[in-house]
This record gives sequence, structure tokens and C-alpha cells, in this order.
Amino acid sequence: MRRKHGLVLMMLFAITSAVCADDYARWFVETTMRVDYYHTGTKGEERFSLDRVYEEGPWPGSRTQLLDTLNLGEFLVRVTDRATNTVIYSRGFSSIFNEWQTTDEAATGDFRTFEESVRFPFPRRAVQVTVARRDRRMVFHELFSTIIDPSDPAAVQKERRPSPYAVTPLMNNGTSSEKVDILILGDGYAMGDMEKFRKDAGHFNTVMFTTRPFAQRKKDFNVWTIEAPSEDSGIDVPDKNIWKRNVLGTMYNTFGLARYVLTTHNRTLRDIAAAAPYDFICILVNDTRYGGGGIYNLYATTYTKEQVAGQEWQMDYAYVHEFGHSFGGLGDEYYGSSTAYNEFYPQGVEPWEPNVTALLDRDNVKWKSLLTPGMSVPTRWEKSAYDSIEALRGKLDRLAPDYYQKREPLHRASMEILKNSPLAGKVGAFEGAGYARTGLYRPAIDCRMFSLSTGDFDPVCSAAIERVIDCYTK
Repeated sequence: MRRKHGLVLMMLFAITSAVCADDYARWFVETTMRVDYYHTGTKGEERFSLDRVYEEGPWPGSRTQLLDTLNLGEFLVRVTDRATNTVIYSRGFSSIFNEWQTTDEAATGDFRTFEESVRFPFPRRAVQVTVARRDRRMVFHELFSTIIDPSDPAAVQKERRPSPYAVTPLMNNGTSSEKVDILILGDGYAMGDMEKFRKDAGHFNTVMFTTRPFAQRKKDFNVWTIEAPSEDSGIDVPDKNIWKRNVLGTMYNTFGLARYVLTTHNRTLRDIAAAAPYDFICILVNDTRYGGGGIYNLYATTYTKEQVAGQEWQMDYAYVHEFGHSFGGLGDEYYGSSTAYNEFYPQGVEPWEPNVTALLDRDNVKWKSLLTPGMSVPTRWEKSAYDSIEALRGKLDRLAPDYYQKREPLHRASMEILKNSPLAGKVGAFEGAGYARTGLYRPAIDCRMFSLSTGDFDPVCSAAIERVIDCYTK
């Protein structure tokens, strides 16, 4: 009986989606509404407060896929027409705040505030905008609600603010509403570095679209760049007492992790990005330390200068890997590297990420339809040999000048295990994922989300990425 009830709900949801898809002009005008708010809290507690509402340029997103069917992200924004109580838009997303809540700083009870935004087509009349968050059972609960009336002259800032920055189409395959629009921004590029930014943007875009499955779906994307110079070259490196005047505010040492690069200057980022149509943002960081970051439906960051000659492939790996997070909602599949998180994936809870499972139901693993026939679940692999090598690598000082020299033979040895395994290319449930050596499982022995290599995404990750592409293009 429960299955039948679920089927009815799915059918009703599909019908509602179809109605909204056919009636974009009924609910929305041509432009974009951006809602900025503050997200404040500590571990186990959070609050929201409205900041400002803006009208921006033409809505770049799909005009047919208005309701979220991906079920990705820690949060869900819903836009409801007040007059009819009809949900006319929804999207999942994650945030810096929910990651920060798992850090030692939050565990001490300290409060922090982060700037956040949600964007959606500009509504014709008053709407209720809500933000919900998942509980441990992955059920969404509303945490924030506000009413926005576009006809109220004090409710929305409609000032047209011309951009002082150059906007360039790097790859143009058609109308934005029928394509995925990626915006590439640079941080730590001074005026004299702009030619490097152009070359970097072109290089990493080529890397992206020679990686499966993006290579096969290249025609479904537009890519734009905005040249926003910083006063200084490079970005902040707090543990080295290096501080730069960079336009987007990106920095290493996010949450105390040397390689984690994020910015908390959301309003500045959104103000600059508003000059171009975008669904997803990539930030190229003009610095040498290995690093980056990616948060679903927020942005991805990647360093762009070699620290050691011949290590360019690491930058190429990072760019696509971090975009896997921000675009596909993919989780990290590695488990040997240090992180700043505590209980990022609580025990006994099935993660929402499509490529990580707690395997709570072995007979119905979330990627069951893609399992290699005859594959055992869980899948035995050469984990002991791999872990012994990774344990040696983990003892190295990542910031030492000879780190890359000492790490290289260990990296080669671990990659040999993955490449030569008889399980290479097959889909199963391989223990070791989501920063945990045990208790969490990934779909394949290797993937762009697992090892530090420039390989393609595994079949499960590829399928998840293609679902997102379809959501914006079909």
C-alpha cells in the first residue's frame, strides 16, 4: 500500500511539473530575482534573516524544468505563488554554512554568519520564498520563509548597475534557457595578469570538455568569462601570513584546511557575476598551492599555477573534480586525506549524494540499475594494499618543499593498483568513500571523484551529471 501511495505522489508531482513547464509566462517575466539573506548559527542551531532582493538580467535557466526533480543538495528553495498557493519554482542547493556546522569551531558553540543567495525567474506577483533543510531521514523541513511582492516599490532593488568588467562568450552553443551556462571568473589576477586569465579559462574549458561525460554533451553548454581584476596577484594564504587584495575574497585555509579554497564574499561574487547569464560558477585562483573547493549549486574553485614543474595535470584534475561537486552534487569518494569535518556523514544515514552510499539496504543499492551483472555487494577490492600505500603518503607533510618528490612514487604505486585491478571499469559497492575508510561505499574502484588522476567519471557519476544536464536543457 505504501508503494502505491508513493506512486500516486510521483504522478501528481509530474503533472504539477508539466503545468508549470507550459506556463512560464503565466508566473514569470523575463528577468531574474536574486534574494540575499544571512545564515547564522552554530552546531545544531541556525537562523535566517532577509538582506536584500534584486532584479537582475534575463533569466538564464530552463523555462520548462521549473520544479526540482534531482533531489540533490542539503537545502531546497521553493517559490510559491501567493494567490493560488502553487509551487512555481524549486531547486536544491548546499552551502558553506552546512559544511561549517561540522567543524570543531561550530562544535564549541561559536556562532558565525554567512552571506547566501537564491535565484529564480522574476515572478509577476507576490510569492512566498521558503528554504527547507533535510533532517537525518533526508526529509525536508522549512526553516525560513519570506513574502516578496514585486509590485511593492520598496521590496525589490531594480536599479540597473552597468558592469565595468569585460564579458566574453568563450563557448556559445545557443539560447541560454536551452543550455547550461557556466561562468568562469578569476580571483587574484591583477590587471597585468588578464592575458593569463584568458589562457587559463581556455585551457580549463578544454580540459572540462575532453572529459567524459562532458565531452559527449559539449553542445549543451555555453561558457562565459568575466574579467574582474584584483589589486594584487594571488590570494590569501593565512598559514603563511600572506594577504592579498583580491576582488572575490577567495582564500586558502578555509575551516583550517590548507588546501580548501572558498570565498565568503557572496554579495560581491553575485554582483560581479550578474553581468553574464549563468547557471554555475567556476572561480580560477591565480595561485600556486594545490587547492580548490566545490559546493553543490554554489561554485567551484581551482588553483591555476604550477608549484612544481610537470604538475599541471593536478590542476586539470582539480578543476573537473571540484566541478563534479558544484554541478553534479557528487560527493568525495576518497578517504585517506585529512578534512576539517566531524560526522559529515552521520552513521546510519543514507547520503543524498548520488555516488556515496551507507549501504543500509544491500539488495537495493542506490545505483542498482547500473551494477555490473554478477557483482557482489559489497565488492571486495585490493583495499589493504591500497591503504598501506596511502598510510605512507598520509605521513608526508603536504606543505614541505620536497612533498611532491616524496609523494610521486607512492602516487604511482597506488594508481597501479587501481588501473590493474580486474574490477577496473566495473560498477559495484567499494568500501571507502566520503572521508571514511569503512561504512561508506563508492560505485567504482576508481573515478574522478576518488583518485588524484585525470581519468573520466565512473558510470554512476556520469549518469548523475547527465541528469543535471538534462534538467537544464530538455
